Amino acid sequence: MDKKVILIVEDDPTVGESLRLLLKKKGHEILLASNGKEALQLFRHKIVDLVITDVVMPKMDGIELLEAVKGLRPETEVIVISAQGTIEKAVQAMKLGASDFIEKPINPRVISLLVERALEKQTLILQNRDLRSRLEDKFHLKNIIGRSEKMVKIFELIHHIAPYDSSVLIIGESGTGKELIANAIHYNSPRASMPFIKVSCASLSEGIIESELFGHEKGAFTGAIASRKGRFELAHQGTLFLDEVEDIPPSTQIKLLRVLQEGEFERVGGNKTIRMNIRIIAASNRDLQEAVKRGGFREDLYYRLNVVNIKLPPLRDRRDDIPFLINFFIEKYNQKYHMKAKGISQKAMNFLTDYEWTGNVRELENTIESILVINSPEVIDIQHLPQEIRDLKERLEVIPIKIGTPLEEVEKEMLIQTLRATKGNKRKAAQLLGINVRTIHRKMEEIEDLNEVS
Repeated sequence: MDKKVILIVEDDPTVGESLRLLLKKKGHEILLASNGKEALQLFRHKIVDLVITDVVMPKMDGIELLEAVKGLRPETEVIVISAQGTIEKAVQAMKLGASDFIEKPINPRVISLLVERALEKQTLILQNRDLRSRLEDKFHLKNIIGRSEKMVKIFELIHHIAPYDSSVLIIGESGTGKELIANAIHYNSPRASMPFIKVSCASLSEGIIESELFGHEKGAFTGAIASRKGRFELAHQGTLFLDEVEDIPPSTQIKLLRVLQEGEFERVGGNKTIRMNIRIIAASNRDLQEAVKRGGFREDLYYRLNVVNIKLPPLRDRRDDIPFLINFFIEKYNQKYHMKAKGISQKAMNFLTDYEWTGNVRELENTIESILVINSPEVIDIQHLPQEIRDLKERLEVIPIKIGTPLEEVEKEMLIQTLRATKGNKRKAAQLLGINVRTIHRKMEEIEDLNEVS
């Protein structure tokens, strides 16, 4: 592991010096501060990878320091030291973004292990950021934000498939960014300098979709006062993006299949066969295989479109990307509306990260824009969040248990909710519940639902 910068914040000189000597032997650069204010001054002038801070200190305590550190540099990891009687504070610190906490007296072997784990996590975050940066430079994916493993794999897949003319089917819920992916494929392909034409199939009625796709000749139908090129002709040498492809009516699906198979078609009301050279990218927010089974979508057309399949995960399945998306949107609307929002508090970030976002990235972006336009905050905090998000979070932090509920059910629900709160971390769940981690493992063997949480 490369040399890292660690800031130790401890008002007990003996403890601080012991930690400094221990970690210096590991090859790290060590900074030492006796209180939160002194630590924050050092932090502002030095890039720090890890902060190890006591909770109870004069001038500025560890919780205040943690919030300040995360606000200035979210990727910096923080380990909290808690004395007897301050475990509640340590749990609060975990909710605010601390990576771990350790109780006094400090065991050298345990703190060394926690430091190593925190620095490995921080290195991974920076590596993902570097990979994302290189992908942006190479593939022009600047409008697609994602550092999660699922999104990085999609970026890599775009890189592999962009040079080829194979048809691509993008599946994802509304608001997940299917059009952005289609754009990225086109603009990183040899067709990048040629047209990228989009068709929203759901917005076209059965009576006009064929004219829109294939064009029409003068007099082909009432109102056709002149010949008109369709989207296929306009996309010649480029890419045609068929959004919401599941809404194409069966009669048009037959003609689309012919275009994919033979590369030719006739305008509505015309006899001249027109040949074209395009790449097809289709998108759907439904399971097209189910539509095939129900008879609403042709199986042969499905296989023609589904040469390469990209499944975009909903935002709730890549929550690690939410902080990066929020910061991206804050900067975007700062520039658009000439605002000066500096960021978001860790508490507000936790609320937004835990929210379900059924409208996915689009809903998140709209929420951030609304917060900035309505409140013009310097830092987005809990009071700026929409009421439905605040209400949901408050409900999630309380476990309602009816009088008369069997103890077995109470125990099961407590274990499930605690594991969810610690994001599947069994050791943390055991600490919060005051039980041995082995008990957690044993309960997971007994209760099937617990395995789904972890």
